[in-house]
Amino acid sequence: MIIKKRIVKSSCIPIIDLFAGPGGLGEGFMSLKDNEGKSIFDIKLSIEKDINAHKTLTLRSFYRQFVKNNKRVPEDYYIALREADLLKRERLIEEMLDSYDEGAIAREEAKLIELGSEEWTAKTVDKVIKNQLGNNKKWVLIGGPPCQAYSNVGRSRVGGISKEDHRVYLYEEYLRIIKKHKPAVFVMENVKGLLSAKVDGEKVFDWMKRDLKVGDNYIIHSLVKPIEKDSDFLIKTEKYGVPQMRHRVILLGIRKDYKHLGEYLTEKKEITLKSVIGDLPEVRSGLNRRFTSYHVNEVYKNGKSKRLYKNLNDSTPSWLKEMSQNIIQIKKWGELELNGLSFGPKEIKLGTGAEFIKAKNVISKNHVLKDWFIDKRLKGILNHESRSHLTQDLMRYLFASLYVEKYDRFPRLNDYANHSRDLLPDHANVASGKFADRFRVQVPNKPATTVTSHISKDGHYFIHYDASQCRSLTVREAARIQTFPDNYLFRGSRTAQYHQVGNAVPPFLAFQIASIVKNIIEDSRITSD
Repeated sequence: MIIKKRIVKSSCIPIIDLFAGPGGLGEGFMSLKDNEGKSIFDIKLSIEKDINAHKTLTLRSFYRQFVKNNKRVPEDYYIALREADLLKRERLIEEMLDSYDEGAIAREEAKLIELGSEEWTAKTVDKVIKNQLGNNKKWVLIGGPPCQAYSNVGRSRVGGISKEDHRVYLYEEYLRIIKKHKPAVFVMENVKGLLSAKVDGEKVFDWMKRDLKVGDNYIIHSLVKPIEKDSDFLIKTEKYGVPQMRHRVILLGIRKDYKHLGEYLTEKKEITLKSVIGDLPEVRSGLNRRFTSYHVNEVYKNGKSKRLYKNLNDSTPSWLKEMSQNIIQIKKWGELELNGLSFGPKEIKLGTGAEFIKAKNVISKNHVLKDWFIDKRLKGILNHESRSHLTQDLMRYLFASLYVEKYDRFPRLNDYANHSRDLLPDHANVASGKFADRFRVQVPNKPATTVTSHISKDGHYFIHYDASQCRSLTVREAARIQTFPDNYLFRGSRTAQYHQVGNAVPPFLAFQIASIVKNIIEDSRITSD
């Protein structure tokens, strides 16, 4: 019954989203509306293998079943989002999905599928796609194969790309679906490292471009300019209204019975980090543990003695005491200006934050993305809880944020060493020079650096510029940088939430791409329909 409802012909342009992650590309496409406020596109199927990202996709699909038809989202949705307890929130969400027809539709749309696995054969996946698309040939394929194998950092760690790495070839499943189901347009996203990645001496990007033409059935275009060289496929998101220096390769494939209209992304005014996260509620770092000494007998594989730590109980008095000690030490060094911290640490009323915080005026009323981010019915902020940190790292965070405040750039490891050897992390490769920016404060008056999935491991590359908060970015701050609307809930543990945000395509960029794709679909004349 549900599938029949899904394949009824409508004026919406159908979408299949592969390797969907938490749904950044799909969110952008679904945000494009007609003059009546209804969605121009309709996601028929989102495929993702990660269970937490799949849960996020399902909930967002539920929300969009209402929004895409310009209907009021039920209050149950907001009640669930305002629940700060993770277990209770999950129960409310699942009960809600069970109670509405839109919940059943959302579960049909968001599928937990690992493409290329033994369980999900080509025949099985094709059946799911056919069920959701029907006989519609005027549809769009979006998504990007897992990109870690192509990333410059990933390759530097493993010494290059191995042709045995299955992630190199997962794009072939994307390609197979193009060949089998023949979308009118496809949008494929990947990392900048794809442009230089090689397997057995051959550039990966060359055989991707060749294969994606599917004979002569598709023409591959850039979204930013007419193609002269491979780098023309690179999109620098800070040029297009995203508050982040995220550089990604995105290919636009157009079936030959459609035509490219000569339309490209339009550059916009640069948006700073502070303008999108500066008005969010202040939260402090949590206390985790303190390094005390080295183990006398036990050593790591690299021969260094194992470290011993003392676990700490987090509390506001304990945090204030720790911060006071750090401020005293920085005063002794004399170079950095403490400004608002001259008389000691500031007490943060909300502590380390929460999964939901009641709040008003969480972005400037004149901000260009205010309407994109804000949902007045939410009445607060989601996923805004800080990490707990090692006390030695808190000292580094405080030093780094004060350094940025004075010099307008984050310090490198040699800058830490010039002040005190105690500021250097006790890592085997600290002297190698490979990770001189291991502790990176985000500069407030510029777009943020690239938010990656590494943010799920620690916050060292994503330190908040505000010294008084002395912490890494929260999930919501990372989501703001990625341009996810504030009512977009990331499900799962906090680590899982970070991972989802880091892997996503910025929805506001996808929204602009969607406009180009919509014009191709609507203005081109096809012969096969």
